[in-house]
Amino acid sequence: MTETTQTRTPDSRPTGGLSAQYQPGEVEQRRYETWVSAGYFTADPASDKPAFSIVIPPPNVTGSLHVGHALDHTIQDTLARLKRMQGFEVLWLPGMDHAGIATQNVVERQLASQQQSRHDLGREAFVAKVWEWKAQSGGAILGQMRRLGDSVDWSRERFTMDEGLSRAVQTIFKRLYDDKLIYRANRIINWCPRCLTALSDIEVEHTDDEGELVSIRYGDGDNPIVVATTRAETMLGDTAVAVHPDDERYQHLIGTEVELPLTGRRIPIVADEHVDPSFGTGAVKVTPAHDPNDFEIGQRHNLPSITMMDERAVVTVPGPFEGLDRYEARPAVVAALREDGRIVAEKRPYLHSVGHCSRCKTTVEPRLSLQWFVNTAPLAKKAGDAVRDGRVRIEPEELSKRYFAWVDNMHDWCISRQLWWGHRIPVWYGPDGEVVCVGPDEQPPSGEGWRQDEDVLDTWFSSALWPFSTMGWPEQTAELAKFYPTSVLVTGYDILFFWVARMMMFGLYAMGDVQPFDVVNLHGMVRDGHGKKMSKSFGNVVDPLDWIDRYGADATRFTLARGANPGSDVPISEEWCQGSRNFCNKLWNATRFALMNGAVSEKPEKSDLSAIDKWILSRLQHVIAEVDEQFAAYEYAKVCDILYHFAWDDVCDWYLELSKPVLAQGSTTTQKVLGHVLDQLLRLLHPVIPFVTEELWIALTGGESVLKAAWPAADQSLIDDAAEEELAALQKVVTEVRRFRSDQGLKPTQRVTAALTGLGNVGIDTHEPLIRSLARLDPPAAGFTTTATLAVTGGITVDLDTRGTIDVAAERARLEKDRAAAEKEAAQANAKLGNEAFLAKAPEPVVAKIKDRLATAEADLTRIAAALAALPSA
Repeated sequence: MTETTQTRTPDSRPTGGLSAQYQPGEVEQRRYETWVSAGYFTADPASDKPAFSIVIPPPNVTGSLHVGHALDHTIQDTLARLKRMQGFEVLWLPGMDHAGIATQNVVERQLASQQQSRHDLGREAFVAKVWEWKAQSGGAILGQMRRLGDSVDWSRERFTMDEGLSRAVQTIFKRLYDDKLIYRANRIINWCPRCLTALSDIEVEHTDDEGELVSIRYGDGDNPIVVATTRAETMLGDTAVAVHPDDERYQHLIGTEVELPLTGRRIPIVADEHVDPSFGTGAVKVTPAHDPNDFEIGQRHNLPSITMMDERAVVTVPGPFEGLDRYEARPAVVAALREDGRIVAEKRPYLHSVGHCSRCKTTVEPRLSLQWFVNTAPLAKKAGDAVRDGRVRIEPEELSKRYFAWVDNMHDWCISRQLWWGHRIPVWYGPDGEVVCVGPDEQPPSGEGWRQDEDVLDTWFSSALWPFSTMGWPEQTAELAKFYPTSVLVTGYDILFFWVARMMMFGLYAMGDVQPFDVVNLHGMVRDGHGKKMSKSFGNVVDPLDWIDRYGADATRFTLARGANPGSDVPISEEWCQGSRNFCNKLWNATRFALMNGAVSEKPEKSDLSAIDKWILSRLQHVIAEVDEQFAAYEYAKVCDILYHFAWDDVCDWYLELSKPVLAQGSTTTQKVLGHVLDQLLRLLHPVIPFVTEELWIALTGGESVLKAAWPAADQSLIDDAAEEELAALQKVVTEVRRFRSDQGLKPTQRVTAALTGLGNVGIDTHEPLIRSLARLDPPAAGFTTTATLAVTGGITVDLDTRGTIDVAAERARLEKDRAAAEKEAAQANAKLGNEAFLAKAPEPVVAKIKDRLATAEADLTRIAAALAALPSA
């Protein structure tokens, strides 16, 4: 088939309406509004397409988009956009969590600024005030999700306190209660003396704090026993001392009693296998009402539980310490013990783990309290079985061990909270001790003496219903029929136990043993470029909205996705975000260049293809297959890396440069190849960087939206090994010459005379004009003298005449300086990699980066040595 050409003048070269430079702010809002108004994100449960669904981990109504959200949402949006292009009917369902403690605290602070408290308003008026706050100020994160590009179905936005979800909560509470899986009992729970509520485990943050370790002698005479504690004030509630039954030191004391100092009470010495005889003195004080382990010991030995402080952590035991705050009581008790000669040892400071309320940072008190609990044993077993039998797959698989360690050893879950904002527990108490649990379609008991339970449910209780309640459960809806179970849950590994396990338990229970999701895709925590945890105190916290303002949403997303290896923490830095912005600019400039040179998104005839065209089309097929393989494995970082190098290296650095001569002649075949390659590349990149790819794809193809375009499919007939080998040989020659020029300090525009021999050995002799153009080489002329020779693989030789182009002495000095720097870099990297203590503590990405630095330094040393050897004699 004969190739046609057409001639273009500079004035007639269109750019598809693309400006000279990419300005994200001019594109992102406009494109997002178009997507939403066109209904591209709206799911149709009546569709005959295969279903793909994700429910968004609901952010707190009080929250703003932080970098963890940005990573999580980038991954979810990438999957949602990918699956739409692959022909699935996609539901990505958004919503928010009512965040009981956090939201109540926000509104209480507002009231405090007006010298009011919630008690001044009363419960009903306070709850109304919270709803008012939500309407005016809550949900800022939803607008921020739009800025990131979240392709969620806004028509199905849910809130854990909306009418439908509240009905779901009451329904499942009633069913669990009737099935004896919910009960009320006195148990040890996490208690916040500031928020005055029980806390779930995930609402407690543990830090290593400096405190004191005080060793106290209980008893007198020949048989005293010494215990150690970091909370001396709690001794006022001790009801026993425990030792291990096999500890020979205390065999003669087991079953006897000892006097508890300062109280005059006598308490038993009991034998319990929980005690570690190798820790401390091997004897522990037992305070059943104020320590979870002590509570279990107390249950086993039928010990009394003495509550020695109230809900505000004020001592209530009659005597000299009554009315003191815990922090006042602690030194007072120690002083009294010291005066009584009971202190054996004191260690200060003593570093130990202390739990804090995640909202107000107050130190949490373990406290015996009457609360509502879920009997988790039968539910947790089913949650474990669903992963073991393959119904649910955890990615990466190695994290399933941590999941089993949690569900196989789960304690009963405290679900009551002493708050006013939240789902009120649907239980009524009668005047004669009656207890009635009320379902959503039942009337609560009325009459004198009846009252509803004052507590509300843990926020995580309603969140555990999220995958099915958001689709209309307990009703049998079209959404549930089409989109449940959901396809994948994307979340951080840090809440694998808390949220994921709870959703598994409730989903299997409510939906007839059908799992809430098929895959749990776990990612790590975002860290800074050095692998350090982000913290305000470190000054390394990244605000994703700031990055979006400065670099664009696509650059922010690409930076996050490029660091997202399954289950591993994600290191990011502003420098990397700048690099991602540069990548978006590279795509923009390449597409403008293509349009200005007549590129069209048409698949060319194979018979018209040059070796260069065959090469880039063959590379494209490999890339499509590799991207599909890595997406299937949830390897987002590898997807980004593959596409980055294909776009930057193969398309921009090589194909565009190699094609310029024929494009200048108006080659329609090359115009089609270039247009087709860019069309496919923009489709492949769209899930990760949606805004710039949408703008470019529409300009290039004239299509409606790249989101509506089909996902690329690899065409095996276009894979051409011979063309790839041919171009690899060409690239090798050009790269070697360019490296030599760089090492010799030649300017990029400076031409050098050279003789090329052996090109025919590898079948690239027809490409000699291109090689000379790309490497800035002139043919030999009269007086040509070889001053340097490059031996390239395949028997190719490049003889160069560098006379008059290099200041040899200056260049030798520069190379020696570079060699010294590379030697220093290699020595530093070797020192770190040889340090076992460093390797044991350093995050994997940091170690990998140091290994890369060492490899680069060693390669530089080899290159510099060759460059020095190639310098002509002075």
